[in-house]
Amino acid sequence: MHELGVIMTVCDRVIAFAKENNIPRVDEIVLEIGEGSGIISEYVEKVWPAAIRHTMMENTKLIIETVPGMAMCEDCFEIYNVVENKGCCPQCGSQVKEILSGTDFNIKEIHIYEDEASPSGDTSNA
Repeated sequence: MHELGVIMTVCDRVIAFAKENNIPRVDEIVLEIGEGSGIISEYVEKVWPAAIRHTMMENTKLIIETVPGMAMCEDCFEIYNVVENKGCCPQCGSQVKEILSGTDFNIKEIHIYEDEASPSGDTSNA
């Protein structure tokens, strides 16, 4: 399972970004995981708690967006989901294709929510 190593790298990059930008807390991160990336989302979710334990991201929520593995058949030009169709064009049955999407793995967003308190700490509406 290489997902732990991948997620440890993600954490290192997010922590470095936070330190460079004086961000004390990261509330959420959004990862894009392509269906054809070789990264299994369920494994990422399982290793996430171990990867963030004892770091500034310990309470960071993980959000995963799955990017469909889409391809275009080079014989009939049908665009289809490679995973759902087991690599074959549903129109003509060809396996000759150009991959269009779904092979990437990206840190899409880093969410930081500011405290609702005013700079003085006073939250009243005086």
